[in-house]
Amino acid sequence: MNKIFQMRCFAIAIAFVFGAAVAEAQQATKIPRIGFLSSLSPATVSARMDAFRQGLRELGYVEGKNMVIEYRWAEGTIDRLPDLAAELVRLKVDVIVTGGPAVNPSAKNATSTIPIVMSFDNDPVGNGYAASLARPGGNITGLSTLAPEISGKQLELLKEIFPTLSRVAVFGNSIQPGNPQALKETELAAKAFKVQLHYQDVRDPTNIETAFREASKGRAGAVLVLGNVVVTSHPKQFVELAAKSRLPAIYWSPEFVEAGGLMTYSVSITDLFRRAATYVDKILKGRTPADLPVEQPMKFEFIINLKAAKQIGLTIPPNVLVRADKVIR
Repeated sequence: MNKIFQMRCFAIAIAFVFGAAVAEAQQATKIPRIGFLSSLSPATVSARMDAFRQGLRELGYVEGKNMVIEYRWAEGTIDRLPDLAAELVRLKVDVIVTGGPAVNPSAKNATSTIPIVMSFDNDPVGNGYAASLARPGGNITGLSTLAPEISGKQLELLKEIFPTLSRVAVFGNSIQPGNPQALKETELAAKAFKVQLHYQDVRDPTNIETAFREASKGRAGAVLVLGNVVVTSHPKQFVELAAKSRLPAIYWSPEFVEAGGLMTYSVSITDLFRRAATYVDKILKGRTPADLPVEQPMKFEFIINLKAAKQIGLTIPPNVLVRADKVIR
């Protein structure tokens, strides 16, 4: 009897040890799931996504092998973002990565527990996502594009190309996070360069053509484009209208120049997306967003498209051309 009892105890012990080993192995091989939420379409931000995946690969993560990315694309329709964010929460992803300022409010409202990594935001503290850059304090951290000198540099470049420039049309989106601050910085720079600004609110794709028409009516000599998900969703339409209006434009993102726009001076968004991967890695390894500082932009890029310049009969001065990080010929 004792022998039978001992054998049963031994069997139970073996089963317990085996079960624990299996559970440990399953935990060790658990494949992390990353939720990615974007207000745009895959084609529009392909370069950014390539940079993000490259950053993950550099840290040992290969999509489809040892990690999975659940993508949700709003395709330029911001109203879809809350539902898409809720989908990712229901999937119980390990971390949500947001594709930009237009996305961040929906991600924040969707969850207070799942870690959120902002690929970038105009003003993380001012917009209420972080208590401070050094210690965010909640479930959100990531990268900031807050760089007050950008607007001044953009206007400076326009003035170097057009020394007599006196009127500039500014295209923004009043309902997009960060737009009011960006506009305020642009207005301060305009005073320094003695340039009069004409603001055009582009909140819908149908506003784009109207904005150019109003810019021409107001005798604007150039266009400065603030960050705007509506405009970013329709880069081809935008650059074609700029060429048709024969208005030189400086953009907030390289995607416009790649699509045929004239030039951009901006924070390198692709660099921010690559750096977002480091946050994902730290969070998957146990760090909390509350203690991961929000990082500032470190890389800026100035890109000129000479094809676009030729199309509107514009000659870029050699002293400006030589400073470009990239020239599209």
